Amino acid sequence: MNNYLIIGGTKGIGLSLANTLSKSHNVTVVSREKSEELAGDIRHISADVTKEAFEYDGEELDGLVYCPGSINLKPFNRLSIDDFQEDMNINLLGAVKSIQANLNKLKKSSNASIVLFSTVAVAQGMPFHTSVAAAKGAIEGFGKSLAAELAPTVRVNIVAPSVTDTPLAAKILSSDEKKEKSGERHPLKRVGEAADIANLAEFLLSDKSGWITGQVIGVDGGMSTLRML
Repeated sequence: MNNYLIIGGTKGIGLSLANTLSKSHNVTVVSREKSEELAGDIRHISADVTKEAFEYDGEELDGLVYCPGSINLKPFNRLSIDDFQEDMNINLLGAVKSIQANLNKLKKSSNASIVLFSTVAVAQGMPFHTSVAAAKGAIEGFGKSLAAELAPTVRVNIVAPSVTDTPLAAKILSSDEKKEKSGERHPLKRVGEAADIANLAEFLLSDKSGWITGQVIGVDGGMSTLRML
């Protein structure tokens, strides 16, 4: 039974992952608010990791997943420096603080894994995504560099989803019509579900992915690589 720390695990992808992992492992979730949807045996800690680092209180940590993100879609000329700074704080600097606070305990594990999240917009270049794509692009560079630095002790991988039906995307998927139109933009003709992304994160935490590190892996319905005629 492994020990996993999930930052931001009370909604969407993090919630799906936490509940799945809790069936076989010890799971601690850190977020600002608790969710009634969390499985009963999951420990929840209330904290805002963009303001304060949270250190796991056990002796050894087998995996850390950083889930907080943002979808701040605006034309570039309407974005302020504060918008860019907030996206960096949420997506990158919160992850940096969380990993630094728990790195020594991760190093004590025989197969420690860190999972971070990017977006398909980094590779694709999408309008109105300048702020969030900049922050998530920073996550990709950070994650690959960190993977090189921590190998072979701790593995680090990045998951890059396309739009996923979670509370974070509620504004852009606010109706069935919007979901359908968004789904049609993907070769697999649907938007993602939280479990689609959580399933890969679960794999990247497990021993089955023991020879995978420094990768940015798309879970995006084919959007990043396929062009349909």
